[in-house]
Amino acid sequence: MTLAQQPTSVIIREEPGYHALIEKTLGKLIVSPEVLPYEIGNALIAGKKRKRHQLTDKDIHLAYARSQRIPVRLVQIRIDEALKLALRWNIYAYDAYYLQCARENELPLLSLDGNMLKIAKAMKITVME
Repeated sequence: MTLAQQPTSVIIREEPGYHALIEKTLGKLIVSPEVLPYEIGNALIAGKKRKRHQLTDKDIHLAYARSQRIPVRLVQIRIDEALKLALRWNIYAYDAYYLQCARENELPLLSLDGNMLKIAKAMKITVME
């Protein structure tokens, strides 16, 4: 199972979909591109800067620490192939990294992003909704 970008924010803030996401991942191997920890850190700081959440500095450190307890196998992907996907589908490179990860590892994609799921289906990647 490849964890896509949208669940990154769910993991750190218990947004709607959090409990369903956790249930879907219990007992499963979660694989993610190596960018996941950086994305989590960025999401926490960006959320504070944009006032999307009321997390204190201490809360941000705790949220990051909690996210790191989730067993995820970080893998390298072929970024050149992911960039081709980003250009083909007109999506952000970060989204393409998760699609490429699913494709390279022949794993289903878990995402809350409808557009990403649509693209995955078009690419014949199994999705978990």
